[in-house]
Amino acid sequence: MKIEAYETIDEYLANFTGETLKKLQTIRTTVKEVAPEAKEKISYGIPTFTLNGNLVHFAGYDTHIGFYPGSGPIEKLADNLKDYKTSKGTVQFPLDKPLPLPLIHQLIEISVERNKRKKTSY
Repeated sequence: MKIEAYETIDEYLANFTGETLKKLQTIRTTVKEVAPEAKEKISYGIPTFTLNGNLVHFAGYDTHIGFYPGSGPIEKLADNLKDYKTSKGTVQFPLDKPLPLPLIHQLIEISVERNKRKKTSY
């Protein structure tokens, strides 16, 4: 992956091929399905969806896909995430295993609920 400033998720994804690209595209599609009102942008140099603030981020790496829904969703689904490497607001999905789409779906749903409770700032 090139290290540079991307303006769109499409520009970011253009740096990937094969299984990594397929999985990144699947996550993008899944977010759009669960949160069709969310907007796309690049934040922190990686693909981000926003809905009344940052909703989720995701990124491709050599050995995994990083998925960043924040600490609340990670804590709420900790038992379901025990097979994955996690930190406070991050979960890593290994490239050599199928994406756990139902689990990703749940993480996004929890993120949507969290963000809908936030006050909109103008």
